[in-house]
Amino acid sequence: MKTIIEPFKIKSVEPIHFSDEAYRIQALKRAFYNPFLIPSDDVMIDLLTDSGTSAMSSAQWAGIMMGDESYAGSPSFYRFEKSVKDITKMDFVIPTHQGRAAEKILFSILGGKDRVVISNTLFDTTRANIEYSGADGVDLICEEGKHPAIPAPFKGNIDTEALKKYIATHGTEHIAMVIITVTNNSGGGQPVSMANIRETQAICRQHNIRFYIDACRFAENAYFIQQREAGYKDKSILEIANEMFSYADGCTMSAKKDAFGNIGGFLALNDEKLATECRNLLVITEGFPTYGGLAGRDLEALAIGLKEILEPSYLQYRIRSIEYLTEKLLAAGVPVMVPAGGHAVYLDAKAFLPHIPQDQYPGQALVCALYTKGGIRGVEIGSLMFGKYDEQGKLIPAGLELVRLAIPRRVYTQSHIDYVGEVIIEVFEGRNAIKGLKIIEIAPLLRHFTAKLDLLS
Repeated sequence: MKTIIEPFKIKSVEPIHFSDEAYRIQALKRAFYNPFLIPSDDVMIDLLTDSGTSAMSSAQWAGIMMGDESYAGSPSFYRFEKSVKDITKMDFVIPTHQGRAAEKILFSILGGKDRVVISNTLFDTTRANIEYSGADGVDLICEEGKHPAIPAPFKGNIDTEALKKYIATHGTEHIAMVIITVTNNSGGGQPVSMANIRETQAICRQHNIRFYIDACRFAENAYFIQQREAGYKDKSILEIANEMFSYADGCTMSAKKDAFGNIGGFLALNDEKLATECRNLLVITEGFPTYGGLAGRDLEALAIGLKEILEPSYLQYRIRSIEYLTEKLLAAGVPVMVPAGGHAVYLDAKAFLPHIPQDQYPGQALVCALYTKGGIRGVEIGSLMFGKYDEQGKLIPAGLELVRLAIPRRVYTQSHIDYVGEVIIEVFEGRNAIKGLKIIEIAPLLRHFTAKLDLLS
């Protein structure tokens, strides 16, 4: 099989600021062992997130010059709306400045005290907006998704038997919705099968429960369905996406992922009454319904990006690049989530650092070690991000202790990825010297963004 090359040429570049290990040790200390607090100039390879970090295409940059900044009824909005409707086939499209704004509006209306939102796995901002409304989030990941080292084609699925059991035990009146994240970000970037989406919709329809999709990486999920699920090999990515969304009552999307946007998001709905309520709240918090907190040039870039993401050559390259790094790490014995996910490589920090207990945050310790050794910035997805506390103040750890290395779209080349692999392997070889961490300052919501930590002696 020939090498799968990047399906683009580089037209503009920006410099990487190199640093040595001694400098990075001090930079990490100044940031209280939280890479979110490190200035980006001090980062060599930034894999903190794939959100808003994409390289836009020449067509998108040209579109930015075409963006119309009319306050109401901009033609840029109507082009954006058409792109969203072509993919989702949903009746009402509400732009927002990013995905969490869409979540805030939706859960402010449908959430609230004594309400529950059920998911395969909620990501950080989704859970925070649910909890801020007074509701609770319940994760029902399938059994395969709980075991990083055991491969399965659709480890992002919701456990439909657990969903049925939850409904039978607790009833439905307090369930605000079921929302499936595609791909499952907190669960290792793993895809959700069409069969699982279809079955979940049938359960929700039977019990009159709203069913939504968190669509940040819908195209990557559609590609996995095309490649792995029977009956979809000859269908286009657009056809698969259309079917996925046909089962949902609505969706939220951060367009900073699979639309190649540096900013932007949307709500898409089929319920006119709910759409009116959401637009009323949008006007208060984001802006007029035809710009929703975005400049016309951003709407234009997103309209183009939503078409570019459907290109098979791009998706083949994108998924293969994640597989490439995963295979390199597996060959060196590094514990990593398998199979490779759609947008990131996930290290299994619990297996990587078995000498560090979960209440000493092995994922965060590994993130710090990767930055110190090679200037690579990743993010912990474990007990720092998702841990809870019992009544005695003791940590209730997260189910998985992962480190996500999210690959920005169209940004890094193969040599960058090779360097990342070499650094991870070097850290793995010296893993026994890595120490745990303790929290010294923390916020009540989205605590991993601003938490301050210190090394344990």
